[in-house]
Amino acid sequence: MKIHELKYSNTNTYLIENDKVRLLFDTGWAGSFTALCKYLGEIAVPVQSIDYIFISHFHPDHMGIASDIALLGAKIVVFDVQKEFIHFSDEIFKRENKYEFHPIDDENIELVSVENSRNFLNKIGIEGEVIHTPGHSDDSISLYLDEGYLFVGDLNPLYELELHKDTLIEKSWNRLLLLGPKAIYYGHAKSVILDNTKKEEDVADDRYYLIKEITHLIDKGLTLNKIQKKTGADTTFIEDVTRMYLTHPNVSVQGIMDRIEIKGK
Repeated sequence: MKIHELKYSNTNTYLIENDKVRLLFDTGWAGSFTALCKYLGEIAVPVQSIDYIFISHFHPDHMGIASDIALLGAKIVVFDVQKEFIHFSDEIFKRENKYEFHPIDDENIELVSVENSRNFLNKIGIEGEVIHTPGHSDDSISLYLDEGYLFVGDLNPLYELELHKDTLIEKSWNRLLLLGPKAIYYGHAKSVILDNTKKEEDVADDRYYLIKEITHLIDKGLTLNKIQKKTGADTTFIEDVTRMYLTHPNVSVQGIMDRIEIKGK
């Protein structure tokens, strides 16, 4: 199994391939089709060779060019929990009117139930399953491959889990963590390799150094967007750290961690 992280738009998209199938997870914003083709050309993968498209959720930056790719032969797979959201972004693109956008043709999708996802994936040559993971949106799904690879779209990053106690986000993550993933691929944060032997104090250490890096970049005058690109941290998490750092002079990294933990309760 090969996984290509495609960096052609503001959304991370992923091409999953083996000797039987090529599957694209998420597609990016409308107007990014040419950039996708260029990127695929650099890795010697014709866009016409993509067999299936999975969309983590139907927000504009994740499904914008799905129809453009489908016109060249790929099948858009929609899961039952997503059916009512297929056209969620149509009005947004119409209102923005910045890029040419082609709505998804309901007649040319393949509708699959989440419950039957393992059978469907097995049929096309992939061992894994799709899990309904609401939290960011009601139509959000995650793709888990039995080799340990997990694709979660815009589900809030795992390092923020303490901020989302008793929410759908926590419940979705609890379901996913039971699968024992070894690598997580996010829609906007950097992918991570998990050490499932980590103890709670090790995870705390990771947050400590992440906050330390964010505060260092704040001192250098970097904007929120630049900090996000450099660290891969979630925007809301960066905003929380920034607010606490700037409103509490001389606060320590541990002090920021404590305040974030309190905020999440």
